[in-house]
Amino acid sequence: MEFNATAQALKCPNCGIEVEIENNPEDVIEHNLDIHAMKKIKVEEKTSTSMECEGCGAMVEVDATSTATTCPYCGSHYVLSKKQIESIIPDGVIPFKIDKYDVESIFRQWIKKRWLAPNVLKTLYQKDKVQGIYMPYWTFDADTSTSYTAMGGIDYQVEYEDSKGEKRTRIETNWYPTSGHINHFFDDVLVRASNKLSEHLLGWIEPYNTKDVASYSPDYMSGYCSEIYTIDLKDAHNDAMNKMKNDIYFMAERDVLRRYDRVRSISLRTYYSDETYKHIFIPVYSTAYTYKDKHYNVLINGETGKIKGEYPKSPVKIAAIIIVILGILFGIYLASSDKGISYNDDYKKIQYSDLIKDETISSFEEIMF
Repeated sequence: MEFNATAQALKCPNCGIEVEIENNPEDVIEHNLDIHAMKKIKVEEKTSTSMECEGCGAMVEVDATSTATTCPYCGSHYVLSKKQIESIIPDGVIPFKIDKYDVESIFRQWIKKRWLAPNVLKTLYQKDKVQGIYMPYWTFDADTSTSYTAMGGIDYQVEYEDSKGEKRTRIETNWYPTSGHINHFFDDVLVRASNKLSEHLLGWIEPYNTKDVASYSPDYMSGYCSEIYTIDLKDAHNDAMNKMKNDIYFMAERDVLRRYDRVRSISLRTYYSDETYKHIFIPVYSTAYTYKDKHYNVLINGETGKIKGEYPKSPVKIAAIIIVILGILFGIYLASSDKGISYNDDYKKIQYSDLIKDETISSFEEIMF
C-alpha cells in the first residue's frame, strides 16, 4: 500500500482499499534547545534502504514500495549505500497534499509559461523522474525581548537660490537619538536541514503550514523518499538566530518610522528565552533535467502545489524580444517626427517612449523570473 495524498490515507493501487493513518498531534514534541535527544531507528529495524546518489552524493532513505532509481536533485542514478545508517525519527511530518498524479499537469502549465525557454524543453518532462521526497527541516521557537537605540530623522524644507538666481527648495533632515522596546514570540522559524537543493528555490515554494504538522508515522513515507539531514542542530540554530535578528531589526525600523521620517544607526540588544526546536519532514516534488550539459532543478511544494524552477533561456527568443522592443520605440519616434515637434510634444513623446519601455521591461522580468 502507498500513502495517497488525496485521501490522506494508505491506499492499495490495485483494489483501492484505504487504511486510515493514526495522527496524534499531541505527540509532536517541542524540545528544549539544550536537550539534543532525537530518536533513531536502528539499522536492523528499518523498513527503508539508505541509497547514495552517484552524482551529488545525497543520502536518501528509499521506501520499500518506491520504484525511484534516480536522484531528485541531480538526475543521476542511486546506488546502494556502502553503509546502512540509522534513520532519525522526525518529531512530525507535513504530509503530501498534492497527489503525484497531478504533478505532471502542474509542471506542464509552468513550462508552458516559460516563453523564453527553448521549445524542446517542453518535451523533456519525464514522469518517472519527478519524485516526491520528504525534506528534513528544523523549526525553532523563541520568546524575545529587545531594547534598541537608533537615530530618527525629521525632514524639513529649505529655500535657496541656484546659480541662476532662481528660488529652489531642498529637503534637509534633523537627526535625534531615540530608543524603544520590542517583545516578540517567534513560532516555527523554518530552517532547512539539507544543503542539496538551492535555498533560493526552496524559499520560492514556501510557505508551509507548520500548524498542520502530523505526528510521525512511517505510513506517510510509503511510496516516497526522505532525505537524511546534513545540517546539524547547532548550525541550523545559528541560521534561525540570523532570521530572527533580521526580523527584529525591521520591527525596530518600523517602530522608529512611526515617529520619524527617517531612521539610521539601529543597535539591538536582544534577550532570548523559552527556546525550543523540533525536527520535521516537509513534502517536496523534485525533478532534475539536463540541457546542453547543464543541470536544472524544478521544485513543487507538495502541500500547496506552488512551483519554481530553473530553466535555460533561448538566445534566439531573447534577441527577438529585443528587436521587437527597439522596433516599437523606433516606430514611435518616426511617427512623432513626421508631425513636427514642439517642446511639449517632444517631452510627451519621450515620456510615452519611457512608459512603453518600462512596461516592456516589467513584462520581460515577469517572464524571466
